[in-house]
Amino acid sequence: MKRLLLPTIVVLVLAAGAFGLKTYWSKAPAGSAANGQTLAQGAAPDGVIRLSGSVEAIRSRTVIVPRLAGQATPTIVITRLVPAGSHVKEGDIIVEFDRQEQMRIARDRRAELVDLDGQIEKMKASQAIARAADQTALTEAERNVGRAELDVKTNDLVSQVAAEKNTLMLDQARARFNQLKTTYDLKRRAAEADLKILEIRRARAELALGYAEKNSERMAVQAPFSGLVVLKQVWKGETQAMVAEGEEVRPGLPILDIVDSSAMQVRARVNQADIGLITPGRRARVRLDAYPQLLFEGKVELVAPLGVGSEMTNKVRTFTAIVSITGSDPLLMPDLTASVELAPEANGTTASIAPKRPGGGN
Repeated sequence: MKRLLLPTIVVLVLAAGAFGLKTYWSKAPAGSAANGQTLAQGAAPDGVIRLSGSVEAIRSRTVIVPRLAGQATPTIVITRLVPAGSHVKEGDIIVEFDRQEQMRIARDRRAELVDLDGQIEKMKASQAIARAADQTALTEAERNVGRAELDVKTNDLVSQVAAEKNTLMLDQARARFNQLKTTYDLKRRAAEADLKILEIRRARAELALGYAEKNSERMAVQAPFSGLVVLKQVWKGETQAMVAEGEEVRPGLPILDIVDSSAMQVRARVNQADIGLITPGRRARVRLDAYPQLLFEGKVELVAPLGVGSEMTNKVRTFTAIVSITGSDPLLMPDLTASVELAPEANGTTASIAPKRPGGGN
């Protein structure tokens, strides 16, 4: 009788444990809020995998100090900065830099462009006058050639001295015409080259003006989407602190993040011994270390296929798992540390990967 009673007691205990695990993950505790759930602190049941990590936004954008084309000064002054923790809408100005230098450069480039336009018009007019004068001289030389040819035709009717004089005048007229024609062709090419140089200078000035105007527009940074402003820590001498209005910053320096607080996730660290037990789609619960009374539902979205070595030894590898968080709460902020509890599998056990035997069998 005792032999039959002992197995029955063991089966009842196992059934009660499985029922307790199922009830823990299926029922929400009393006093839950709309987004985050308020729970009393307590240990998770056995069989639940526990991870730790930090909260981050699924969608975020880092704002850096703009790198300006042709910038002369090594730093830029912040003239306007949205306070940390502010909620902004898409298109709102979140940071603005001093644009006086860029506006001055734009005015100089615009004045240079106007001056070059005047020089080009003046050169075109001068070349048109010179072309008309050259054409008049060339036409006169061509007429002289024609008159000299007529005089040569009368050589049979005049003396030998007059005939030789007519022939010499014709040679001189033709030489003069050919010389003027060659000279004027060279002058036309030189004038075209001079005009081309001015046009190239104008194109460069116009390009520089476009750069200056774009640089001036980049002095005001707008929010790419609605979200939360998170100021970054930057080095100020030997200490780190957040940037402030009136400070000089160098181009390319990250100064703040815009995060979409409506969709958050946890980047958790996974020990190599547990990596085979975690699969995408597995249900999870997330607790914030700073606010342990809050509990969020979630699930595993991604498990990194490659791990990184430990600081102590390269033989111990740590993997990364991305756990999405369902719902939101004003206290749910980026960079908060969090603990993740992964629910047991449907059959009440954790998933495992059985090693393959040689030859492809299990």
